Amino acid sequence: MSESLPRPDYKSFIDSAPDIYAGLAALTKGVDASGLEKGLTELVKVRVSQINGCAFCLKFHVGLARKVGVSGQKLDLVAAWRDAGLYSERESAALAWAEALTELGEGAASEAAWAALRVVFSEAEATYLTVSIATINAWNRIGVGLRFAPPA
Repeated sequence: MSESLPRPDYKSFIDSAPDIYAGLAALTKGVDASGLEKGLTELVKVRVSQINGCAFCLKFHVGLARKVGVSGQKLDLVAAWRDAGLYSERESAALAWAEALTELGEGAASEAAWAALRVVFSEAEATYLTVSIATINAWNRIGVGLRFAPPA
């Protein structure tokens, strides 16, 4: 029988790996400074966190999304965004790209997926969106792996 060993909580993670925390925070700041809509990036972070099952990140980013004006209806239905009929063309393209980069199944990040994204995003915007998706995926894997408790 194996004994359960304690894992660091969020604060302990930050305290023990400040350079890692700073690096991830710098990626987020870079995306924020790019001019990409904050509501859009937060909506994407919510969807990615749902897929990855990260309760910590999900609660955190739902809160941020609300603060920047994402509607409760969009947050409630983001798991079924394709069928909800609520999301703009940009939001839909961003959510599709987020799912492609998070699930990484066969055909992920295909030429067709990139082309669909580029219909509504410039190359620079698509690049920053890709960085945002990669960053939340990294946070999700840290949060799930270390079992961070959702923030109060």
